[in-house]
Amino acid sequence: MSSTTVINLAEEPANAFAEIKRRGTALLPLRQDGLARFQESGFPTTNDEDWRFTSLKPFTEMPFETMFEPTIQTIGQSVINGIAFSQHDTDRLVFVDGHLSSELSQISNQSEGVIVSNLASALTTIEDKIGALSGKDQNPLIALNDAFFTDGAWIHIPANQALSKPVHLVFLYTAIKDGQASHIRNLIIAEANAKGTILESHISLGQAAASTNVVTETQLGDGSNLEHIKLQDQSSLAIHLASLHSKLGSDARYAFHSFALGAQLSRNNLRMDLAKPGIECMLNGLYMTRGRQLADHHMIVNHAAPYCNSHEYFNGILDDQSRGVFHGRILVEPEAQKTDAKQTNKNLILSDEATVNTKPQLEIYADDVKCTHGATIGELDNDAIFYLRARGLDSQTARRMLMHGFTGEIVERIQHNTIRDELNELVWGRLENEYHLN
Repeated sequence: MSSTTVINLAEEPANAFAEIKRRGTALLPLRQDGLARFQESGFPTTNDEDWRFTSLKPFTEMPFETMFEPTIQTIGQSVINGIAFSQHDTDRLVFVDGHLSSELSQISNQSEGVIVSNLASALTTIEDKIGALSGKDQNPLIALNDAFFTDGAWIHIPANQALSKPVHLVFLYTAIKDGQASHIRNLIIAEANAKGTILESHISLGQAAASTNVVTETQLGDGSNLEHIKLQDQSSLAIHLASLHSKLGSDARYAFHSFALGAQLSRNNLRMDLAKPGIECMLNGLYMTRGRQLADHHMIVNHAAPYCNSHEYFNGILDDQSRGVFHGRILVEPEAQKTDAKQTNKNLILSDEATVNTKPQLEIYADDVKCTHGATIGELDNDAIFYLRARGLDSQTARRMLMHGFTGEIVERIQHNTIRDELNELVWGRLENEYHLN
């Protein structure tokens, strides 16, 4: 087993930080500042507006066992072969409990100057870039990550270069016992006119209530084009907490697709900074919950420059006693004329006990814009079912066709053809086998 320290975060976070200092970990000023910010704020509660519908008690009431060193548990190649996207031609970085596994990773020759590596190996050369985008966020979970992160992905695509193949970031969690906490940091920089596709998977190997706290910063240069696909498919007791901060250059194209299928509690904070003209930004997501799962998506898209487009599409399917939370805010600043922004959140309820709290929001300070937002919560459309039955389909087949169309709205926006096809099969197989479709 790896070296760990169990602490009470509410009473003794400094104990774990003393262990970090003893190990001579780099970025001590960043870590010290993160710890101080967390000690000042503590964990968010339901008294905080941004967390009104999401309680962190499943996380805060567990022991907090930091994973300072890689686990000794042997993980075979067969485990990798069984996860999503593993059969595609990709470069692969594999992290186990927040530490790089060189044995399971596989990196080919990339284009000139392209870096596909782990963050811990490059801290001394990129320390000024870590926290550059997320540092002003008041989220205490980011402060906690600043203090305790161990490793993550470092991807750098120089100007006018492209990833030679998609890069698959695989995060595995042994989840041997309750309270194991992995803190992961990713930094992705695509310079002017750079291109690439990045896949990100979060998978539990065990069934214990382990937690993940991941912070990702993506910076895109002028004219760059990046597609980022994230699959969270952890165990039903896992806690998944994630923050994504992105800053986009002029005429950049960024598509982020989120598929939240697992974990008892998942929270995704998305922050997009559109500070240059001509940007195209798409946030596209599907969350599927059952049992007592809770999936929370909280996003802010800041339009700070003219002629930018942003589109947010999030669909949710909720069964049993599960819950969904969606809070989307589009902020259009005075100088952001000619903004085109659209935000939709659709929720399909399969059980009388499932609930959704949704709040799409527009905050506009410019007068020459086109902005829309909306949300729906309901069951399958009876009129649509009747229409399909009138054309010879039985009731069960009609319902399944409508469900497939509902999830397909999200999946079909993925640009990478073979990845899109696999995700479609994964989502549909999950619905067929684990949800009440009748």
